[in-house]
Amino acid sequence: MDAVEISGLTKKYGNFVALDNLHLAIKKGEVLGYLGPNGAGKTTTIRLMLGMIKPTAGQVTIFGKDAHKQKEAAHASLAYVPGEANLWPFLTGMETLHLLAKIHGSTDTAYRDQLIGRFELDRNKKVRAYSKGNKQKVALIAALASRADLLVLDEPTSGLDPLMEEVFREAIKEAKDNGQTVFLSSHILGEVEALCDRVGVLRAGKLVELGTLAELRHLSAVTVEATFKNKPPAVDAVKGVGNVSVQRNHLTCQVHGPIDELLTVLAAAHR
Repeated sequence: MDAVEISGLTKKYGNFVALDNLHLAIKKGEVLGYLGPNGAGKTTTIRLMLGMIKPTAGQVTIFGKDAHKQKEAAHASLAYVPGEANLWPFLTGMETLHLLAKIHGSTDTAYRDQLIGRFELDRNKKVRAYSKGNKQKVALIAALASRADLLVLDEPTSGLDPLMEEVFREAIKEAKDNGQTVFLSSHILGEVEALCDRVGVLRAGKLVELGTLAELRHLSAVTVEATFKNKPPAVDAVKGVGNVSVQRNHLTCQVHGPIDELLTVLAAAHR
């Protein structure tokens, strides 16, 4: 059984289709990156996973529990971090962590205290005095310390500085090593590249790409076409070059990464 199984998931608002027939399975222990422009349907997917809204069609199951019909049972296995944490302003950071732990039902207190130090959170300050980044730290610490089987993260590093983003990445790697499953919605490509086993790309409510980063390298490839007076040069051995096609004196290929070496070879052939 997969950690998350999504089949035929659709959400419509009148004539507007926010999510269109999504099929997706997330394996246990996998870190899945979920990418797409604003309005693509990423947050709608997460709200459906959490049972916050009712699907127009289709189903989401979390470890075999229907996310809409068995919401309480599904929530027992997951922890959620939104892109902007709305917390209780008159509680301190530590009081908030205690409350979130009680709401969830479990927490690893030793790991929580370790994370407080690593994220450099002032636990005694009132939430109302926190910056956006510090509020995000509270939500992240609470979710990570729960040791939930599934972490659902929606732009979780919003407001964090680069040093804290690195702490977050280390914590997600630890969660994976611990056998936890992570659903990571992010717009930070470096974050996705560093953490994710597979990546799904959503556009206009449809899943348009799904695979490992190696399988999706073609999305970042540059296509180069060149015409020569005589036979085109051999470029198959040039670093990063692939999908080479030669038709008489016309060359087409794709390049992953720096293009300088290819341009040097092509320019030399024009002399």
